[in-house]
Amino acid sequence: MGELGGFKKYDRKQEINTAVKDRVQNFKEFTSPLSVAEQQKQGSRCMDCGIPFCHSGCPLGNLIPDFNDMVHKGEWKKALDILHSTNNFPEFTGRLCPAPCEKACVLGIIDQPVSIENTEKYIVEKGFEKGWIKPKLPNYRTGKSVAVVGSGPAGLAAAQQLNRAGHLVTVFEREDEVGGLLRYGIPNFKLEKEVIDRRIQILEAEGITFKTNANIGVNVSVDKLKEFDAVVLCGGATKARALNIPGSDAKGVHQAMDFLTKQTKALFNSDLESEVISAKGKNVIVIGGGDTGSDCIGTSNRHGANSVTNFEIMPKPPKARSVQTPWPFWPLQLKTSSSHEEGCDRNWLINTKEFVKNDKGELIALKTVEVEWKIIPGERPQLIEIEGTEKTWPCDLVFLALGFTGPEKTLPELLNLDLDFRSNIKASTSNYQTNIPNIFTAGDMRRGQSLIVWAISEGRQAAHHVDAYLMGSSSLPLKDSNDLLTA
Repeated sequence: MGELGGFKKYDRKQEINTAVKDRVQNFKEFTSPLSVAEQQKQGSRCMDCGIPFCHSGCPLGNLIPDFNDMVHKGEWKKALDILHSTNNFPEFTGRLCPAPCEKACVLGIIDQPVSIENTEKYIVEKGFEKGWIKPKLPNYRTGKSVAVVGSGPAGLAAAQQLNRAGHLVTVFEREDEVGGLLRYGIPNFKLEKEVIDRRIQILEAEGITFKTNANIGVNVSVDKLKEFDAVVLCGGATKARALNIPGSDAKGVHQAMDFLTKQTKALFNSDLESEVISAKGKNVIVIGGGDTGSDCIGTSNRHGANSVTNFEIMPKPPKARSVQTPWPFWPLQLKTSSSHEEGCDRNWLINTKEFVKNDKGELIALKTVEVEWKIIPGERPQLIEIEGTEKTWPCDLVFLALGFTGPEKTLPELLNLDLDFRSNIKASTSNYQTNIPNIFTAGDMRRGQSLIVWAISEGRQAAHHVDAYLMGSSSLPLKDSNDLLTA
């Protein structure tokens, strides 16, 4: 695959980011692509490595050496066909995926891994540029109908696959626009919404019906789902984790998704600008070190925050791969995002104990203590507070980016669905079927908070089993995702 010895001739190169001082002035994507010649060189770095572990690292099982070889040869249309055979939406994963495939790349043992994520993005963008990505209507209609609840990556993937099988698919989305977390939860500087819109136009042309402002169990009766032969629940894990400490009701303490969602909505509706939680001139503290916390940092910097500080309760990860997570597993390793680079004071092993309010109930500071983790073999790690490390941090805004505890309970309760021990809707990867035979679930609603690439994978797998339930068998692709390195 690729050029013989190409991995020895060419260094890894990635897209060029716009300078920080310029990119924080707006909410646009800020990467500049490599030249086509350089893109092909990056494809040439893919090794003829016998067993391509990148396949196992990718929840979708993307045929990475195959499309890299086509890029190396300049066969972009063939590369696109190979990529689309396993991934419905490479324009999303090519921008937002943390690239577990790259962490499993064989070249990564001795050198910088192949730049797989960038190559995905280049392939699909060239496909849109050249007009190669067109609606593909099913050859026939089965007469069966399927309702998909939720239009995030899992719901969209399930909908497209089921439509390809010939079923009549209707997607219900509670927001005013399609896209789920991609639409309002992901900042525009990471994913401009035109990228979603052009794909939705394709799906609509293929025959999928989208109903927005349709919150099943709230403003749309749950009985509506009885009109369909099968239902796929892809509503995500949207119940945010709270921080129940003294002062948590202070004016100035907000959930991260409230902050991010209001900002993104205001970009497209000036009437909503008054609802934006502005960080301009404020001292901001973001509690939580994941991608959502990073997004809050980037958004605060674009608002013109006076300072941005980040707390993480876990230890600082090592810069190099840890011995606890050897290749080809997903590594315990320090991640520095583009938002971190824009300005942020990062702190690890910090536990927040209290939010301090003034007489008006406004946030003026928070109190913390440093911690350490005590590891006892065979037991859960214990969080130990270090005496004498208490500290007060003046601040005006706090954003809680602590993850999610599962799906909201309204829909599963109305449908009498069983939940698992983590409060997710109970369904096995063996068939994605709930305790109600014609109701299936996929994505974060089933597996808990996870990656976009996992959501697309789950949507595709669920579609196979829904098709088999409706028709007795299915020709939709099925990939065993139980033994992946990222599981």
